[in-house]
Amino acid sequence: MNGAGREGLGGREAQREIQGKDGHEDDGAIEDERERFVEGCGVGQPTLSRWLREAKVPVMARKKKPTGSKRWTPEEKLRVVLAAAAAGDTGLGELLRREGLHDTDLERFREEVQGAVVAGMRTAARGESPDAKRVKELEKELRRKEKALAETAAILVLRKKLSAFFSAAEEGDTNEETDK
Repeated sequence: MNGAGREGLGGREAQREIQGKDGHEDDGAIEDERERFVEGCGVGQPTLSRWLREAKVPVMARKKKPTGSKRWTPEEKLRVVLAAAAAGDTGLGELLRREGLHDTDLERFREEVQGAVVAGMRTAARGESPDAKRVKELEKELRRKEKALAETAAILVLRKKLSAFFSAAEEGDTNEETDK
C-alpha cells in the first residue's frame, strides 16, 4: 500500500501495514506514519510522546536489538564440530543455519578443538594431569611449611633453655647439680 492509502487506516491497521513480512517494524515507515499523524490531528509530537508516556503505551517504543553474540562453551563447540563432520558437505549449510553460525565460526571452532586435543595429548604424553601437577605443588608447599615449623620449634626450645640458664645465673646458683 502506498503512503496515500495509509492515511485512512486506524492506529492498529497502520501499525500492521508498517510491519514487514517478517513481523519486524520498518523504522523509516514508523517515522513517516508519526509525521502524518501529527500533521493530521494538529497535536505536536512532544505532546503525543508525553501522552504515550503517561498512558505507559509502548506502541512506539523501539525494540531492543540483541546485544553481543552467543557465548559458546567448549562442549558446545565440540558438539558443533562433530555434527559438522558427520553432516558432510551436503548437510553443512543446514547445520550452520540451524546453529546460527558462519563458515569462519566453524573453522575457528575446529582450530580451538584441535588445539585443545593437542594440548591434552601433550599433557597425557608427559604423564602429568593438571591434578597431578597441583598435588606436586601442594606437597612442595607442605614440605616448606613443615621445615619452617621445625625451625620455629627449635628456636622456642633454645629460647626456653637460654631463659632457664640466665635465670639460674641471676640467682647465683652455680651448683653443677642444677645445671644438669
